[in-house]
Amino acid sequence: MFRTHSVRITPEVLGLIASIDEFRGAWRSLGTLAPERLAALRRVATIESIGSSTRIEGSRLSDRDVERLLSNLRIQSFTTRDEQEVAGYADVMETVFAHYREIPLTENHIRQLHRDLLRHSEKDEWHRGNYKKSSNSVVAFDEQGRSMGVVFETASPFETPRLMTELVDWFHSNRDIAPSERLHLLLLIGIFIVVFLEIHPFQDGNGRLSRVLTTLLLLQAGYAYVPYSSLESVIEQSKEAYYLALRQTQGTIRGAAPDWQPWLVFFLRALSRQVQRLAQKVERERLVLAALPDLSLKVIDFVRQHGRITMAEAVRLTGSSRNTLKLHFRSLVAQGHLATRGQGRGAWYELR
Repeated sequence: MFRTHSVRITPEVLGLIASIDEFRGAWRSLGTLAPERLAALRRVATIESIGSSTRIEGSRLSDRDVERLLSNLRIQSFTTRDEQEVAGYADVMETVFAHYREIPLTENHIRQLHRDLLRHSEKDEWHRGNYKKSSNSVVAFDEQGRSMGVVFETASPFETPRLMTELVDWFHSNRDIAPSERLHLLLLIGIFIVVFLEIHPFQDGNGRLSRVLTTLLLLQAGYAYVPYSSLESVIEQSKEAYYLALRQTQGTIRGAAPDWQPWLVFFLRALSRQVQRLAQKVERERLVLAALPDLSLKVIDFVRQHGRITMAEAVRLTGSSRNTLKLHFRSLVAQGHLATRGQGRGAWYELR
């Protein structure tokens, strides 16, 4: 099994863990926003997570496309692979958010999550829920969904079942000992994820599933704020660093002295950025509640739920005149709550 005694607890690692845990402890008071506000934050974060995680793997759907698709998930029929992947990711995210306490980390449950992740994907019907039967590798994609080449090679199909059993057993044996005698849970989760990606146990969908498993393990570890801020979005915006950290650590995992540092530092920095974004959003929500008139609040609520708003939509939503709404929009833009996109009657507004 791989060695974890070489994990270096540097001042930066300690500082990142401390700040993340401090936010976790404060979330009970930070999370006392009105239920509808929390629901709006979660919806926006979910859209960002689904869009980002699928785009990292080559999808070309924007967050707006994802939001539109999610509003019609009842159709259960999707014409493109991108849509199929988004629908599957949405299903699994909802399952994890609702039932994370009842989903033990076992190989069977990992395979089940993989099956559900690809349930709408016709191309993946032959392998979903089963470990890979042929070799695969990690491939990076650019913003247009084009392959940028292989990042690193992965475990062979022959090795995969044994390595997955070892990984799951290792995680449980380390998580279940006294906190004073083991690595911090965030480090255990980070190591689990990078080894999972090094094994790459399924034919396809490993990257998306690794991010689902990250969310599951964080929630189970008590990081209850996770559904309200998108970690996937943070990773998408630092894709080059993400792939570089994976490459630097992956090549050393099976050696005598694995170099966990590149990946763990990236992972903790991403978690820290996730926390910072959520803290900013919560503070903005508090300011909004304290200072904005009801009409402006209705506009903000609509944008949080739907991603953007047009003047025509605002008129239908509020029943107010265009001239009155123009004043509110102008104020919301000036105060930094909204940003204007487009011009004239085709203009629309989104959160800044």
